[in-house]
Amino acid sequence: MIATILPSTQAFALSMKMSINNLFYPRGLVVIGSASKGKLGHELLRNISDGGFKNAFAVNPRAQGAFSIPGYPTVTEINHPVDLAIIVSPPHTLPEVLEDCGRANVGSAVIITAGYSEVGNHSDEQQLLEIAQEHGIRFVGPNCAGIINTSLNLYPTLETRPPPGGVALVSQSGALGGIFLAMAKEHELGVSKFVSYGNAADLTEVDFIKYFASDQETRVVVVYIESVTDGRGFMRAMVECSEQKPIVIIKAGRTRSGGRATLSHTGSMAGSDAVYDAVIRQCGALRAHTVEEAFDVCVGFISLPRIEGHRIAIVTNSGGPGVLAADRAEEVCLDVARPSLKLSDELSFFLPSHCALKNPFDLTVEGTEKGYCETLLAVLKEYDMAIVLNIAPPYLESVQLARGICDAADQTGKPTAISFMPGPWVDDGINYAKERGIPNFSSAERAVAALAAMANYYNRKLSTYPWMEAIPKERMNLVHQGCIVEPEAMSFLLENGFPVPDYRFSTTEEEALEGCRDLGYPVVMKVVARDILHKSDYKGVILNIENDNEVRSAYNSIMRIGEEREFQGVVIYPMITGAVEVLMGISRDPQFGPVVAFGLGGIYTEIFRDITLRVAPIDVTTAMEMVQEIDASPILQGARGGDACDLSALADTLVKLSRMPFRYPNVAEVDLNPVFSLPQGAVIGDVRVILGPIT
Repeated sequence: MIATILPSTQAFALSMKMSINNLFYPRGLVVIGSASKGKLGHELLRNISDGGFKNAFAVNPRAQGAFSIPGYPTVTEINHPVDLAIIVSPPHTLPEVLEDCGRANVGSAVIITAGYSEVGNHSDEQQLLEIAQEHGIRFVGPNCAGIINTSLNLYPTLETRPPPGGVALVSQSGALGGIFLAMAKEHELGVSKFVSYGNAADLTEVDFIKYFASDQETRVVVVYIESVTDGRGFMRAMVECSEQKPIVIIKAGRTRSGGRATLSHTGSMAGSDAVYDAVIRQCGALRAHTVEEAFDVCVGFISLPRIEGHRIAIVTNSGGPGVLAADRAEEVCLDVARPSLKLSDELSFFLPSHCALKNPFDLTVEGTEKGYCETLLAVLKEYDMAIVLNIAPPYLESVQLARGICDAADQTGKPTAISFMPGPWVDDGINYAKERGIPNFSSAERAVAALAAMANYYNRKLSTYPWMEAIPKERMNLVHQGCIVEPEAMSFLLENGFPVPDYRFSTTEEEALEGCRDLGYPVVMKVVARDILHKSDYKGVILNIENDNEVRSAYNSIMRIGEEREFQGVVIYPMITGAVEVLMGISRDPQFGPVVAFGLGGIYTEIFRDITLRVAPIDVTTAMEMVQEIDASPILQGARGGDACDLSALADTLVKLSRMPFRYPNVAEVDLNPVFSLPQGAVIGDVRVILGPIT
């Protein structure tokens, strides 16, 4: 037999998959730690026993077992293959515990024991990693809450046991995972697998996302993260997963406490959460801002068919809740379109005249099983999905209405969700619908948000991933560090093919006069001083200079401003009018590396914060998406009779900018604000380049 030698990356991926398989499909497992009542080991053994996993063992100094699970003093004395160790023994015992596991050929471990990097104890955590690597053990944790594989009746966790199903949950927080699992149990949402990875000293969220991407028992992946260490690896894993099945990310830490990257315009807006938000969208994943939102999205994907399009019909028996549902639908970019005349005529034929037929379709409290069914059969010819509300008084029979809704959903095959409320008198209708595969949401707004997420996933454009490209071979460093002055920055841009205007740099009043005459009036004059970052804040920009006298006045005014701030002179440009001012920038995120920004520019940048981000580098397709998705995009496209700007020129400049930090590794940040967008071309009006250490 000739052995097949896999490339190193393929071999590593296969080895990783086998290691994670040992976690979720062990031939035997051992719980290492005290099995006495009141101890974590005891509760783990209880959960494993109650769950029904057969080949379980306990190891502790007293060789104590529990719940018919036998005990041993060491792992090596167990006379059965053991692939997985669940470790809850005290921190000081863990080195010897891992050595014992290594001698017994245990390939995987879940270290629940806490007291490591989460409390600043990095050295002991590193020691665990080194011992595990020496013995070929891959592990989850430390400081985690265990794992679950419902298909194997495997529940070595401190959390509740959910029903089996198609949702895989990866959670940095054990408590957050526990909340989701409890909700899954309460509302009967099936879970395939769960892993709480804690400190991620070895296996990380990236490893598990890749594993669940190809896991046949998993239909939807949910991931709770607080931070990631391998940003680009996280992105590649999300892409790999999203191309096969939906992945929903819950990212904690959305406030300013995450800090700012730098002090300039671009850096201050490319804050941690804004970058994560862009990354998640860029990789085809979905972001949920709450556990409930993630749960609802999972319910939708598990229960409902594929959504084609974004048109939603809202069928209700109460006006107010229907209006709230319509409001929420528009907020999440679903199309609450009015019905066609043909559909209105069809509805008018069988519905009473007091019904509202404009979407929301209000059948009033007199809506019947037949009315709901016929209305849905009609509207789902035109719409891609429906949310059906039943705001029921106590006397109304909810099962009949549910039957009409389910019959219509079955006949049309279109995604249909319900929101039956309030009170226990709608429980029978909810249960009936659930048995027939129609999910109920606690409010219409939550249902609409879940359907919107599904529509966004199923109807997303085929993405390109230029950020996966290899780093260009031609790399060079700039000689400075810190912020380089504007004339130097403009020269740098010009050398790299950016649309730079004609300009003059002057260090004396006479040079300034000569420069202005060369360029031709009117002109703009700006201060050049290393200690002035935002020139407008210091009144260091003077516009519409039209003659020699105004030049002298402007120069002396600017010189006084810069005298105590390393004044070097002035830079002069032709005055540009009739342009739309936009911002372009590049900065380095600590997790994801270079990030490119585009948005509304000028002095109002930080007031309106109309900006969009992508991880760099980008291609022209992505750049054009950025240009077209800001709120001010209609202005660029010629709103209200204005001239349309040259969007291609903006996109080309964005692409060049996004590639700059890969060619120049010590470029930490570039801020182009404003860039004048014109009907033909674009011109950079101001630039700031910040350089980091030479690499």
